[in-house]
Amino acid sequence: MKGLSWVLFLWAFSLNIAAKPEHDAVLSRLRLPYGFKISIFADDVPNARQMALGDKGVLFVGSREGQVYALRDANGDGVAEQRFTVADNLYLPNGVAYKSGALYVAEVNRILRFDDIESHPEQPGEPKVVYDTLPTDKHHGWKYLRFGPDGKLYSAIGAPCNICKLEDKRFASLFRINPDGSQFQILASGIRNTVGFDWEPGSQSLFFNENGRDYLGDDAPPDELNKWTGSHEHYGFPYCHAGTIRDPELAEDKACVQFKPPIWRYKAHVAPLGMRFYTGNQFPEQYARQLFVAQHGSWNRSQPQGYQIALVKFRSGQPVDEQAFISGWLQPDGKVLGRPVDVLQTPDGSLLISDDKLGVIYKVEYKK
Repeated sequence: MKGLSWVLFLWAFSLNIAAKPEHDAVLSRLRLPYGFKISIFADDVPNARQMALGDKGVLFVGSREGQVYALRDANGDGVAEQRFTVADNLYLPNGVAYKSGALYVAEVNRILRFDDIESHPEQPGEPKVVYDTLPTDKHHGWKYLRFGPDGKLYSAIGAPCNICKLEDKRFASLFRINPDGSQFQILASGIRNTVGFDWEPGSQSLFFNENGRDYLGDDAPPDELNKWTGSHEHYGFPYCHAGTIRDPELAEDKACVQFKPPIWRYKAHVAPLGMRFYTGNQFPEQYARQLFVAQHGSWNRSQPQGYQIALVKFRSGQPVDEQAFISGWLQPDGKVLGRPVDVLQTPDGSLLISDDKLGVIYKVEYKK
């Protein structure tokens, strides 16, 4: 009986049947539009950051604490009952992407690949190094990683500072490489720090978020949503912010008209991170091809703002409005209950949202 009791204990621990009481308390404070439901898909995912979904339904989650996780909902009940640590002791492995059976992981200084990962997430084996000549600077060094419609691997290299001039042209850029690590190409420059991008359905235009500089006040500069036009352009950093604000320290003789302006301006310091255009069939029609953005929240504003999932409404390929889709992580008294990081759509049209403060993955569904 002792052996059986121990097996049952491990089984119950693995199943993670219900959300923890403290997580239920957070869920009760969150506000969504009528008809939407939010639940805990997985807890005990410390510092959960970017997510990627495998072909067999395994969810991979990066972090900035050295670990990469694999989560599995084997019985399809909407809760991940299994969690594996795919990798440990990595250098801020924030970015994860999945393609053709392999998991790609972006550290600060290199990109790794774990082959045939869904078949044995409990024993992933040694990864292959795809690319290992990225800068090693930790400041804004964590990366977002996605495969584009062209099959290439996209990421960005943040500026290693709040505001500074850059001699290494790789900093403050958006880049892409082939899946085998060849043909490194800088696509755009003057981007202080982007940790989120996606391709608009239909046009396949690439939109990316940008976190603006600090210490220009509570309301400046706005954070940005930018559009890459397909050719190399400069988006302003460190000379111009949000298309209209010349930097008081470094602008010198530069004018903002010299640079590509944002296509949308968020509020200052909301820290827009992961983003997804909705292409599923579960949500009502008004959400089709609209952009969900995780706003991680301000850290240096006298009155905090952000801490929500925003809905940026598009019309004819252009953003026209922004509104809160999920709010409540920031309470009226200023208490912060959670910080959303990334948004991922599942095959059934639900959304998954990572929270690096609470260490959970939420699931958002629409019930008619």
